[in-house]
Amino acid sequence: MLYTLALMSVERMEVGVVGAGAWGTALADQLANMGHGTTLWCHEPEVAQEIRETGVNGTFLPGHRLQESIRVTNDLDESVRGKAMIVVAVPSHHVRRIASGFRGALQRGTLLVSASKGIESETLMTMSEVYSDVLESNFHKHFAVLSGPSFAIEVARRMPTAVTIAAWDQRTAVRVQQAVSSTWFRGYTSSDVVGVELGGALKNVVAIAVGAMDGAGFGHNTRAGLITRALSEISRLAVRKGGNPLTVSGLSGLGDLILTCTGELSRNRTFGFRLGRGERVQDILSSQKQVVEGFLTARSAHELVSQLGVEAAILENTYRFLHDNEAGRPISEFVYGVMSRELKAEVAWV
Repeated sequence: MLYTLALMSVERMEVGVVGAGAWGTALADQLANMGHGTTLWCHEPEVAQEIRETGVNGTFLPGHRLQESIRVTNDLDESVRGKAMIVVAVPSHHVRRIASGFRGALQRGTLLVSASKGIESETLMTMSEVYSDVLESNFHKHFAVLSGPSFAIEVARRMPTAVTIAAWDQRTAVRVQQAVSSTWFRGYTSSDVVGVELGGALKNVVAIAVGAMDGAGFGHNTRAGLITRALSEISRLAVRKGGNPLTVSGLSGLGDLILTCTGELSRNRTFGFRLGRGERVQDILSSQKQVVEGFLTARSAHELVSQLGVEAAILENTYRFLHDNEAGRPISEFVYGVMSRELKAEVAWV
């Protein structure tokens, strides 16, 4: 199949992608496809060596041959220094450490794109707040978040994908949009950084709950109801944090929620499905190399809900199922607990 590379004239630039998991590798491949000079930082030396020797990241993105122009390195400074744009795609609980590590190499005016989804456990900060805490205050003008319904392998295989690119500065959002967009990967801009970040983080928690209910044998009615009501909870949290509820109805909210809750490639849904079948949390976590973001984010979501005083029964019960369940109670108990609450109107923003 033939593809047209770009939708428009693209500003060619030197780009560093920090993180060689499935998502970071797929983004590096997309950027190299667009003609950007692309350097990919790998935490594991063996991953970098495998890519150099075979052109494939068999650990995290098996079966896909990467663009030969991609340079791989284990030197974090090398992946950042002198670059016009940096894309960070490491697990959210590593962002503070990684950002602190490359802070000295990050030049003023470099576009910084966050592609990590999560809420920091210790501080309850979103990723943009973590960067604010670590980097110089003037980084905000050049900061963007990339999020949306996007399985890494499908992006790598050039299956049509749409994402959101949120930035406080519209010019930054447009520059990133133009840098990454092609006929198979389309970015839409937004100014709602917090709404995009919360949608991307909290959908992983919901996907675990949906997976657990599927694994336990619940039906389509249950799944649809859970996804829709969880979306209301995410909207309430976003509004309380200053976000726009309409953002949560878009690609980085509803779109990502549907994908992660129903797609067979979803790590979070698969993790939940195995729990619903009766497997133990630690047994599942120790059996896979990739991070299940929703497991960590469930605790952060629980604490954020308490801090902001928002009603979020689904997020709360998912947390209890995962982290406060020494007796190993089945997901059905938590489902019926949510269903047995006091009856109320559907729409409420507080």
